[in-house]
Amino acid sequence: MKAVSQVSGRAYPWGAKNIDTDVIIPAHWLKTITREGLGKGAFETVRAQPDNIFDDPRYAGSPILIAGDNFGCGSSREHAAWALADMGVIAVIAPSFSDIFSGNAFKNGIVPVVLPQEAVDRLVEVAKTDSVTVDLETMTVTTPYQDRFPFELDAFRRQCLMEGLDEIGLTLARDTAISKYESGVNEHRPWMSGERAYAGIVVEGTGRP
Repeated sequence: MKAVSQVSGRAYPWGAKNIDTDVIIPAHWLKTITREGLGKGAFETVRAQPDNIFDDPRYAGSPILIAGDNFGCGSSREHAAWALADMGVIAVIAPSFSDIFSGNAFKNGIVPVVLPQEAVDRLVEVAKTDSVTVDLETMTVTTPYQDRFPFELDAFRRQCLMEGLDEIGLTLARDTAISKYESGVNEHRPWMSGERAYAGIVVEGTGRP
């Protein structure tokens, strides 16, 4: 997972409410066994409409999506976060998120930013012409017009995002402690590990181990 400290650039000024995961990535895309290419299916039903925001060249490759209340509701498909990441979205700003989607976004390096509706409305207007910046160092969303909107994020999740640590990364970061623990187990509880687990066990009727 790539480390994220700041996301700056154009943003999709969408603002749509109650967008469920089936809108983010339709069910027929769930057959894939790889995350690559899911961006092509992201918001497929929306993109089927003429003059949709996701095919507007003004916002091509935008790293930020501005959405409405209850973003990511519906089924708990992690493919929704994969699809957003594959299309280049690194941060989503909305008044609220589905808890499961928020967790999936975090685990895939996407910053879920919760702001009041008034702030989101302002950002939608600014994003139509100018860039937006999400800063995890200062925990603010800013614009070229001196707008400054503070947001909150769980301290542990913030640290993981800024250091690029997913669940595998967190485990590897504790490699020394894990190795030390395993060495202690081998020494003090030999019956719990590998071939030594059978050492000293007498085979019934033979008198031999």
